Amino acid sequence: MIDIHRLQHAYKTVRRDLLAERVTEGHWVGELAASSVSTATAVSALSLVATNTKSETRAEACRDLAARGVEWLVWQQNEDGGWGDTDKNISNIATTMLVRAALELAGQQEQQAERIARADEYIEAGGAEEGVRARYGKDKTFAVPILTNYALAGLTSWKNVAPLPFELACLPFHQLSKVKLPVVSYAIPALVAIGQARYYHRKPLNPITLIARRAAIGRSLKVVERMQPESGGFLEAVPLTSFVIMSLASTCRDDHPIVDEGLQFLWSTAREDGSWPIDTNLATWVTSLSVGALSSATETVGALSCFEWLLQCQHTKTHPFTQAAPGGWGWTDLSGAVPDVDDTSAAMLALRSMNNSNSNSDNGRIVEAVAAGARWLLDVQNKDGGWPTFCRGWGTMPFDRSTVDLSAHAIRALGAWLDEFSEELQVECHGAIERGFAYLRKVQSSDGTWTPLWFGNQFHGAEENPVYGTARVLLAYRDRDMMDAPEARRGIRRLLELRTADGGWSGADDSNVHSTIEETAVVVEALLADRSEEGDVLEATTGGLMKLVEAVEQHRYRETAPIGFYFSKLWYYEKLYPIIFTAAALGRAVRKLAPPAVEAGEGSTGFTDYAAYESSLYYYEDASEGDAGDES
Repeated sequence: MIDIHRLQHAYKTVRRDLLAERVTEGHWVGELAASSVSTATAVSALSLVATNTKSETRAEACRDLAARGVEWLVWQQNEDGGWGDTDKNISNIATTMLVRAALELAGQQEQQAERIARADEYIEAGGAEEGVRARYGKDKTFAVPILTNYALAGLTSWKNVAPLPFELACLPFHQLSKVKLPVVSYAIPALVAIGQARYYHRKPLNPITLIARRAAIGRSLKVVERMQPESGGFLEAVPLTSFVIMSLASTCRDDHPIVDEGLQFLWSTAREDGSWPIDTNLATWVTSLSVGALSSATETVGALSCFEWLLQCQHTKTHPFTQAAPGGWGWTDLSGAVPDVDDTSAAMLALRSMNNSNSNSDNGRIVEAVAAGARWLLDVQNKDGGWPTFCRGWGTMPFDRSTVDLSAHAIRALGAWLDEFSEELQVECHGAIERGFAYLRKVQSSDGTWTPLWFGNQFHGAEENPVYGTARVLLAYRDRDMMDAPEARRGIRRLLELRTADGGWSGADDSNVHSTIEETAVVVEALLADRSEEGDVLEATTGGLMKLVEAVEQHRYRETAPIGFYFSKLWYYEKLYPIIFTAAALGRAVRKLAPPAVEAGEGSTGFTDYAAYESSLYYYEDASEGDAGDES
């Protein structure tokens, strides 16, 4: 049994708070967790520039900013001597080695002797260089940069740093997918800068390789210059930008324009406490998700005014970083964003929610933009029927191969707009959706789950998150009215088995690990689409739903968990995720269980009987302020 009044009040509270998180322009920006990875790599980059520059003014500015980063880092050390990616993460070998290198390059050997000794013990126990290689396997995208940073700090031999074929960056972009690069498609700047650092500090023995790489130094750097965005930050990512800066600075090119622009990016993204986030922000992503969450209780989102901003975020030119065609969306409106499948799908779904609420002229513009987005998604779909992150056909590296969370999202986005597309585009989208579902059926695990790429759980043995992935895939089945499909039923049954002891959900292996707001909310949203009325499904859905309601009533629903995966197993959390996910789940429950929803304006509740709704919440509004309330 669900107390409808409590449910309605909880939804109204979350909806109000989510709307309050908008910036003055009407969209959302959010806030990413401070990152030890980003802060450590920034400190290393700044320290190397300070060491190599001929300008004392520049050196002093870099040292001052690095000192602030060091001050933040030392207080993030865990009891085991290591560092996690955020203040909520357990230690890992990669982050600990990056922090250790940063402390060395910043000249902290005496001031932080005790912390360094503990870090060295942790690193030694974790296998040091071999531990990093084991963590990333054949993917050198992050392993080689870490070991490069370690070598630049004098903590390992350059023999332990694999050489990277930076000369290949001189090839036309469309040919790079055919040469089996040891890094993923987005890592070309690091391939060039780190590859040149390795070449500078330890020349290849093969004379042909030596000549080829010497000849490619200038040309490959020109490629990186063309890829560097106006902000100076590659992908708006502090680690990637810092690796480029430190590598070039170590080769006596601290005054190169790439370094100059990169330093400006570090200065502009540093926080008051001395830390850096993993990326500048996810503004486009969280805006799209917020609109979708707010539309969950209503057919439309009424007077929300961010559709114009969202349209402006669409990329309308071929992107210099990945050569992506026009039509896609990236994760932020900032210049370092790159079009990708997840953000394009989210933007298309958000615009679908807002489409019926605007003027006819606006609708025409929205449909035109979304049609371009649909064609972009169609062009990116891989031969296996799934969707990758950035580029079609790049291979088996993470973020280049097909993955279930992106594929399910693309299916939802294409399906939501079918009735607005031309007949020709409808036929293409239907075919793509069918191939997408065939891919999802093929890659479903034997236990019924689907494993996502962009989200994980640090308490899962493989740091994966089948709970999150399965819930997100089921939303594609929901949207296409296929929840009775055998694979969907298997997914639902497995989600029931993965409940935690406290009645919610977590992606951890151990059911005794406490559930999280984010994971519980995404599962509840998926289970609410089940129409079987099976007792155990209803019981689990009700239990999870009331757990979210209680979290709102107890002011716990803003508690974040580090379930976000950035590139190469880099953890993050985003302050808006628990609010957005809770709003989506509660809104869907309200739509299913409470009075019919209508178009919701800026200040409305989204219910037809507004007066009755308000009066039913009188007691609970008082209680939500920490007062027992006056029932009379």
